[in-house]
Amino acid sequence: MSIPVQTESHPSESTPGSPTPWPADKVAANATVSVAAQGIHFSSWGETRVSESELERLVGAVPRALAPALEKRYYYFVPLVIAENDGVVASPGYTVDLGDRAICHRNVSLGSVDAVFLSTRLVDDRFGLAFEFFINVAHNFVDAAGVPESFAAIAWSQAQANVRGETSQDAWETRRRALDPVTNAKGEAMPLDERARKNYEESAFSDSLAIYMLSLSLDFDYHDLREREYPLLAAPALAERLRHIATLFPANDGYEFQILYRRKG
Repeated sequence: MSIPVQTESHPSESTPGSPTPWPADKVAANATVSVAAQGIHFSSWGETRVSESELERLVGAVPRALAPALEKRYYYFVPLVIAENDGVVASPGYTVDLGDRAICHRNVSLGSVDAVFLSTRLVDDRFGLAFEFFINVAHNFVDAAGVPESFAAIAWSQAQANVRGETSQDAWETRRRALDPVTNAKGEAMPLDERARKNYEESAFSDSLAIYMLSLSLDFDYHDLREREYPLLAAPALAERLRHIATLFPANDGYEFQILYRRKG
């Protein structure tokens, strides 16, 4: 359930297939902003091709325990987000030319509000849009509240145990830097790089939190997250992280968390 807090008309396109982009602040001033049941602010503007029910289901998957840290974040789902000169514009529709210039998301400061504009027309499926939204929510939460110490301890113990793979390129690289031996000019061992360790813990937590929310929103195959640049984190290690996150941030009513292993043979 969502509650409208601001209502204005959406723009119309000047001619079919040639929409005129609007500045981000103008979009925010004219868009309809709703508050999801758990307190997340969100809006849909333009021809997003995402139905109201789909969007409510997507935003509703963000656990209630995360909402206080996201109080000043507003999520705007628009067809295309474009970085233009020193500003950000949003297109109410899609063209190939605008699509070539568009980016997945952009953060915009709007007075007391930290807005996140997300492109809905750069991805072809619900999976891509959902993960883009949830990874932004996860990073926004970390920026506001940091990484729970209990999760950091789990991720670091896995790294020290040399568990195979990671959840993203950032997590893979920061983990490597955090574990690399450090020596001084005399060749003497130095303490590990605590800054790199902190960066690793933030990356690992953001990834895991996003994957957890993704699992609440839709059914997907974990291997769909695999990229070529690094090996994906071993499934049992990810399961340990996700189960811990589920205890910290329980699923909202109407959402269910479960892990299903594929049997061989």
